[in-house]
Amino acid sequence: MWFDSANIYQIYPLGLCGAPEYNDGVPAHRIRRLLDWVEHIRGLNMTCVLFNPLFESDKHGYDTRDYTKLDCRLGDNGDFKEVCDALHAAGLKVMLDGVFNHVGRGFWAFEDVRKNKWDSPYKDWFHLNFDGNTQYNDGFWYEGWEGHNELVKLNLQNPAVVDHLFAAVKGWVEQFDIDGLRLDVAYCLAPDFLAKLRGFTQSLKPDFVLMGEVLHGDYNLWMNDNACHSVTNYECYKGLYSSFNSMNMFEIGHSLNRQFGPEPWTLYKGKHLMNFLDNHDVERIASILADPAHLRPAYGLLFAMPGTPAVYYGSEWGIQGKKSHGDAALRPALEAPEENELTEWVRALAAARASSRALQEGDYLPLVLTNRQLVFQRAVQGERVIVAVNADGEEYTAHFDARAGRSTDLITGELHDFGGGSRLAPYSVAYWRTE
Repeated sequence: MWFDSANIYQIYPLGLCGAPEYNDGVPAHRIRRLLDWVEHIRGLNMTCVLFNPLFESDKHGYDTRDYTKLDCRLGDNGDFKEVCDALHAAGLKVMLDGVFNHVGRGFWAFEDVRKNKWDSPYKDWFHLNFDGNTQYNDGFWYEGWEGHNELVKLNLQNPAVVDHLFAAVKGWVEQFDIDGLRLDVAYCLAPDFLAKLRGFTQSLKPDFVLMGEVLHGDYNLWMNDNACHSVTNYECYKGLYSSFNSMNMFEIGHSLNRQFGPEPWTLYKGKHLMNFLDNHDVERIASILADPAHLRPAYGLLFAMPGTPAVYYGSEWGIQGKKSHGDAALRPALEAPEENELTEWVRALAAARASSRALQEGDYLPLVLTNRQLVFQRAVQGERVIVAVNADGEEYTAHFDARAGRSTDLITGELHDFGGGSRLAPYSVAYWRTE
């Protein structure tokens, strides 16, 4: 499947395009700003763009009003079609954020319930109790997502609701030719709904991808032949940054071995979880790393570990963003993409991964693990790549059985001889393709 070899570029469009915080009802063609980003994204050797919510909503996109219309703060469907056409013409896949667990209070069917109460034909679209109330004093109680009553939980056991959502997805494929969906809070979606969605989207496009947002637990519950193809790898997200901050590579090494190692109890061998250093919900990687020098090896590890890597817009040149400063700090407006040494590094890493089947789908085998170094092998029939990460500010010589005399670094193109041990420069990453 194309997702397995993809390099993902994630955009939060309401943020990047500078939309007002609340839906002011004033149409503006801000989404067209992304036309100026297409060449930057392709030039980074990304192969897919993942858009966070961009349909009509109350505020942040996860509080949907209408699944069929682009948020007026971003423009209209014609504007977004032009953006999708440009991305597809550049050889990029397009994924959208499917927010199916809940809607906003401004969702048209919920507004009808607020107006007509028990006489509304849509009252069974939600989980309601007319004997209760909420802080909004609608005259009835309803279930919100995790207690957030601005996010009204949909009744996904109601066939009419499912039909409405599936019709919206079909419209997105027909209008924008999308290639997949990120499923918001997939851990809240029932298995029968995921199974129906999987079958329906496969009928639209055989290679249509479902990638679910999952935080904890056994990812196989949501990632299987009757559910999502992939899920977010939050376990390794935490390990990626904290291993560098605590100078304890055993943390990420343990997670990788638990998920993908050679032992028979390995959880996700052969599966492609979506890996990331940051996203629209968490601290920017440049803000959370204690030592800025660790940005390069952290990205180097991201693009070499099993799974599909994702880069969040702006992080490729190291912008800051602290969660304590609110969502706006994590989802800033940016006029145009920038380039610096970090951008060049990310570009080189993405190119290396794109050129290597071993990095895309190879088995994982740990070779060296210390507090400050991690060396592992990715191997597939006909190709073997040794990945060496040095988190230390001092040079390190790694000794392991390379089973090869010489190799080529996929990042730099330099030849490497394994004789006498492999020297790792401070804060470095190497991808050695062995002969």
